[in-house]
Amino acid sequence: MAMPQDILPATNAAPAEPAPDPAAAIVVRRRPGRLLAGALVALLVLAVLDSLVRNAAFQWAVVGHYFTSAAILDGLLLTLWLTAVTLALGFLLGTGLAVLRMSDNPVLRRVSWAYIWVFRSTPPLVQLLFFFNIGALYPTLSLRIPFGGPELAHVRTVNLLGPTVTAVVGLTLLEAAFAAEVVRGGILSVERGQLEAAQSLGLGRLRVLRRIVLPQAMRSIVPAAGNMLIGALKGTSIVSVLAVHDLLYSVQLVYNQTYQIIPLLTVATLWYLAVTSVLAVGQHYLERYYARGHRPGGAA
Repeated sequence: MAMPQDILPATNAAPAEPAPDPAAAIVVRRRPGRLLAGALVALLVLAVLDSLVRNAAFQWAVVGHYFTSAAILDGLLLTLWLTAVTLALGFLLGTGLAVLRMSDNPVLRRVSWAYIWVFRSTPPLVQLLFFFNIGALYPTLSLRIPFGGPELAHVRTVNLLGPTVTAVVGLTLLEAAFAAEVVRGGILSVERGQLEAAQSLGLGRLRVLRRIVLPQAMRSIVPAAGNMLIGALKGTSIVSVLAVHDLLYSVQLVYNQTYQIIPLLTVATLWYLAVTSVLAVGQHYLERYYARGHRPGGAA
């Protein structure tokens, strides 16, 4: 007896069509407004570049003459030296302030907070002028035995704090206040469980900070520290009011003699742009080094 399926005529079934790809259905539409905006911005950029090149007031020949002159390069070297020294000392002092700010001792915590509050709340120029005139408050600094003992040594403040030393001290104390908050934010970004695990192994606090906390906190510290470095480089220009021969003061000395103000200011601007661009590239690679093993969104 034939089964029901044997009685039905054989048919040639067509193969099933594949499901349409949703991504293939997406059509990229060129919006006229976006193209018009891009064209207008490009024309504006070209117009600005054309005005920079054709404007005779810039005196590009004078800019090229003074760009690598000895006086300008000496000022640039002092600017780079000031930036490196003040930022290194500032982060060293700021790390200590950050640790004190997170201490269990209320006295140390409040003293650290007061230091950061004072130096972050007052203008840098006011601080530099205050340190430069510190001799009005303390004409001499002396070393003597306590409780009325004889004086062992003394030095006049005017001879101790010259313009360059004042600039280093003032900028270092200022950078330390900002570095303390950067380091504290990086330390707080480390998971609390890792600290508890390290303490359960019997590791001391200093070793935990040096071997566990800071290496992980660097991923959060480096971006802010890079911004601080660029800000410190530009911030050294305020030491020109103390007659410190940095880049800006060297430029001012030249144009006070030649009266070519715009070309010399252009020289300083180009050097600041060049150095900050190099620092930004270094910051990019340093961030990528400390962010290795991590992806956006926190996935490792």
